[in-house]
Amino acid sequence: MTKYEKRRLRLGLLFISPWIAGFILLSLYPLLSSAYFSLTDYSVLSKPVFTGLDNYHMLMEDKLFWQSIWNTVFFAALSVPINLITAIFLAVLLNFNLPGKKVFRTLYFLPSLVPMVCLGVLWQWMLNGQIGLINQMLSPFCEAVNAVLGTAISPPNWLADPAYAKLGLVLASMWGVGNATVIFLAGLQDVPRSLYEAAELDGCNFWQKTRHVTLPIISPVIYFNGIMGLIGSFQVFAVPYVMTNGGEGPGRSLLFTATYIFNKGFQAWSMGYACAIALILFLIILTLTLLATYASERHVYYAGK
Repeated sequence: MTKYEKRRLRLGLLFISPWIAGFILLSLYPLLSSAYFSLTDYSVLSKPVFTGLDNYHMLMEDKLFWQSIWNTVFFAALSVPINLITAIFLAVLLNFNLPGKKVFRTLYFLPSLVPMVCLGVLWQWMLNGQIGLINQMLSPFCEAVNAVLGTAISPPNWLADPAYAKLGLVLASMWGVGNATVIFLAGLQDVPRSLYEAAELDGCNFWQKTRHVTLPIISPVIYFNGIMGLIGSFQVFAVPYVMTNGGEGPGRSLLFTATYIFNKGFQAWSMGYACAIALILFLIILTLTLLATYASERHVYYAGK
């Protein structure tokens, strides 16, 4: 390297040094230390004792661990596509040139700014089986159905019925869909108008233009929001923890992997076991992200390529 190139390298490293320090201290070191502690018997209050793969052997026989994995996968499989479709739908509506569209954009985005703890308290009330707003809205519909069909349908007791607890949490997750909606809206505004005009000349209607023009052009945005939603859904913790008052829900239906990590690490003081669970969760998220990235090579369109 020439003297000029070395100087540019030093300047570049100087400018990115805050990021490098943050990455090492806040990401790399915790990851490596968790990998080490997962091989130990560590309670935080005493020195770690190396035990090899004992924690992982215990995990294979831990029914609560597998139930937490199932709950997390089930929640992610429902919430990610529902939130993506809802965000795209809202973004398309907000992209129309209508009066007051800026006000509606702000209103749809504001709920995503609510802190997770407040969101948990809010939805704990909204999903209450007796006085909750959701059931108050469903009651007239159920009464009308019962009058017509002669049935005895009643609104579900969301937080007390294992069959509906995770569905209630999916509803709560839709509260923060405004963040993805704003990102989709930015992507929609980058779709060239000439493509829509060409599609109109070919006789395409609104749905055909959406399918063959809009969705392919914004596919990188769909990929980004999908990955972020996937990671967030596998790390869900605060809202179900608050909704169940620190519990696990009816029949442990709201026991998620992040909750189980917290219980083992900070309630049972089995930090080595909690680190093993965390590492497994990290590997699951990493695997799914790599699979999504591999699939995106065929289905994601980048205009610069």
